[in-house]
Amino acid sequence: MSAALSPFAASLNVAIGGGVGALLRYQLGRGMTHWLGPQVVTAFPWATLAVNVVGSMAMGLLAGWLARHGSAQGEQLRLLLGVGLLGGFTTFSAFSLELMLLIERGQPATALGYAAISVLAGLIGLYLGLIVMRIVG
Repeated sequence: MSAALSPFAASLNVAIGGGVGALLRYQLGRGMTHWLGPQVVTAFPWATLAVNVVGSMAMGLLAGWLARHGSAQGEQLRLLLGVGLLGGFTTFSAFSLELMLLIERGQPATALGYAAISVLAGLIGLYLGLIVMRIVG
């Protein structure tokens, strides 16, 4: 396959990856609710935090791999896995909503903690992913 994808093929890669990513995010949320219990996951958005940290690390792994091993199919993998799968899996829009809900419920300290942990842990996850790919790459 050539490096240049048609707009249809590029869109199809994003759509397929996004559908799989969204399904994985949904199942992770269900699994965490089952594991931790509904009261715990409604008191603090653990599933969204987990998705964002795992997704950030996966993005680091993908970016590191593509940077080191970029191939003729690099753009297809970027669209399928980066834009599609990880875009559908990670939940920054859900993060924003949950952060605002914490603020509106009068929990500014929890909201601040959630925002700080999410951003820092996401950056750490991305960094670890890049390091892993530099070591094994």
